[in-house]
Amino acid sequence: MSTGLLALLDDVAALAKTAAATLDDIAGQAAKAGAKSAGVVIDDAAVTPRYVVGFASDRELPIVLRIARGSLFNKLVILLPGALLLSLLAPWAVNPLLMLGGLFLCYEGAEKVFEALFPHAAHAHEDEVLQADSAEELEERRVNGAIKTDFILSAEIMAIALSTVTDSSLLVQAVVLALVALFITFGVYGAVALIVRADDMGVALAQREGQGALRGATRSLGRFIVVAMPQFLRILSTVGTAAMIWVGGGILVHGLTGFGVAGPEAAIHHAAEALAGDAGAISGFLTWLVGAAASGVIGLVVGFLLIPVVGKIISPLWQRFRPRRGSADQKPH
Repeated sequence: MSTGLLALLDDVAALAKTAAATLDDIAGQAAKAGAKSAGVVIDDAAVTPRYVVGFASDRELPIVLRIARGSLFNKLVILLPGALLLSLLAPWAVNPLLMLGGLFLCYEGAEKVFEALFPHAAHAHEDEVLQADSAEELEERRVNGAIKTDFILSAEIMAIALSTVTDSSLLVQAVVLALVALFITFGVYGAVALIVRADDMGVALAQREGQGALRGATRSLGRFIVVAMPQFLRILSTVGTAAMIWVGGGILVHGLTGFGVAGPEAAIHHAAEALAGDAGAISGFLTWLVGAAASGVIGLVVGFLLIPVVGKIISPLWQRFRPRRGSADQKPH
């Protein structure tokens, strides 16, 4: 009887070790998938604050919360099942879809660069927002616009995450994608909440009552936050644009390798190693930096080439076949 008990305990211990190893493996894969999508995450965090600008202070956090809920719905209810079905039924489609997302990132990033160099009219959907009849309608349109933008970025994040676990079981894929969705959403929108409330925190510190050196230091910190936040948001926007172009170009280069065109990726890798040389402790960083810069140049070139294609072909076709608001209510005279 004691022998049977010991055997049972051995089995339990073996199962516990297997479960622990599986959990470690899932955690490692989730961390790897999250790291590979870091560029898109940075862009997501950089894009979202602009949807909150212009609203009363007491509406900022509720708006961020609404967008975060929409982001979780996008990832967990729509994109996660879709990604699993894709992995199960058509795994060959992951790379083409990932490259389409890369083209979108290149285009969006290049368009922002183009607008900074040659300012021109705002997008049509931004014009619609400005024409809102009330604060409630303005908020609704901003939230809807943010959730639509998040859907595209979230699709890219989930596709990148899926591409790192295609050889794992369906259960592991589901858990990894769910973890990535949760951690990234809470991380991004937690950071966005802090960003949009930073100026209010600065004002509160600047007006804080008290005496002595501590009061002076606190008020100085508050004034610094108030003055620095606009610059910080501009820097964040620039970093987001750079990340968008770099990630988009990298996706395209790596995607070409998946189609058997390994030349561009191999050339970038060899150039990065040659330029990094024997830099010692920072050689790894220099290799990454050169590779990221090369991917960024490719992404920027591709994005600029797409601007006229989207403006002259895709956008007119979209406007032609897009249902027009209120068209059903119009009656012939």
